[in-house]
Amino acid sequence: MNDWPEGFSADNRGNRYGRGSSSAQPESARVMRQVRRGPAASPGQAPYGGGVPPQPSYVDGGGYGPGDGYDSGYTTGQVYGSPGGRGPGGPGDGMYEPRPAPDWRRRIKVTAITLVTLLVVTSVGTYFWADSKLNREVDLSKVIDRPEAGEGTNYLIVGSDSRKGMSAEEKKKLHTGSAEGKRTDSMMILHTGDGAPTLVSLPRDSNVTIPSFKGSDSGKLYPATGRQTKLNAAYAEDGPELLVRTVEANTGLHIDHYVEIGFAGFANIVDAVGGVEMDIPQDIKDTKSGADFKKGTQTLNGEQALAFVRTRYALAGSDLDRTKNQQKFLSALANQVATPGTVLNPFKLYPTMSAGLDTLVVDEDMSLFDLASMFWAMKGVSGGEGKSMNMPIAGNSANGNLQWDTAKVKTLVSQLKNDEKVTVSGN
Repeated sequence: MNDWPEGFSADNRGNRYGRGSSSAQPESARVMRQVRRGPAASPGQAPYGGGVPPQPSYVDGGGYGPGDGYDSGYTTGQVYGSPGGRGPGGPGDGMYEPRPAPDWRRRIKVTAITLVTLLVVTSVGTYFWADSKLNREVDLSKVIDRPEAGEGTNYLIVGSDSRKGMSAEEKKKLHTGSAEGKRTDSMMILHTGDGAPTLVSLPRDSNVTIPSFKGSDSGKLYPATGRQTKLNAAYAEDGPELLVRTVEANTGLHIDHYVEIGFAGFANIVDAVGGVEMDIPQDIKDTKSGADFKKGTQTLNGEQALAFVRTRYALAGSDLDRTKNQQKFLSALANQVATPGTVLNPFKLYPTMSAGLDTLVVDEDMSLFDLASMFWAMKGVSGGEGKSMNMPIAGNSANGNLQWDTAKVKTLVSQLKNDEKVTVSGN
């Protein structure tokens, strides 16, 4: 039975090797038909005159004559029918087009604009953040009978013994005690103007006359009685407003701005900047302030710095020597804050600003620019560009307080008012 389809029987397959032939001999080579492109061969004549048929020439890229009507695509690099020979996408694909040269001017311009924009946004944000943290609690408009303002700007800088916000452990660590209320541990006048800055310390034991004043809370007018007392008593009696009133009445110098910092804030600022380097001229040991220093240059942390500026019992000049140490340290602190290592390092700058601004108490008209000007002036004093001194003292008054030298104070105030170089020396 033959199961092959019609035309595929063993009888008509012949002896074909590799095609299921039972013959052991390979079939003869099959002759593939060639595409005939010329005149037909005459009867009895082999196609193309016999032998191997002529092969097409690829000199022209196709092997065919101009009239053949066939384009192989090799002449233009055309592949897979893509126009223009540029692959799947054709001329519009651009896969093999050369990259244009970088426009460096445009890149630099865009980068510069981005950096400037970032700097402006950061600066504006920092300004409003810092401005919001200032405690503008002192109203100098409550001060009455004020002297006329002179040239330049006068800051009254006060270091108070306020323990506000301090825990019992912090009070013990910083040797501040637990007294209620607050008093002034230091008072200084900083004058800035066209010339070099001048820093004048006002000893807290200075003998002053309490003038007439208006109560900061009650608004009641208290007439002058000629009462003489220590300068720091004015602050204890009615706060910053009466202190400003007393300083102005006893010196004749107009105070433009008020700045106050407490114990905790002072120590925090010092720690935020990584400590302040000081050259301590002598061994100091004071159990009341906690000071325990050896002579020489050393870096003081917040706790040590507070002990240093509060020490007076271990010093020969007591309060007068203490004010000198306070001037020296505050100038060194301002210099440290203004260094590139602090200003250009956000991880140090922002903690320092936060520590200072959180604890500073200033007058209502104080701006950040005024505050910055004050710090730069303090830096100038530490760099030798300005002058630091104590208020000239003539001796002790009848009540045991320190009596100012009236003649020297008058000259000093006149020079500060006129923004002149200070020639007066202090104690």
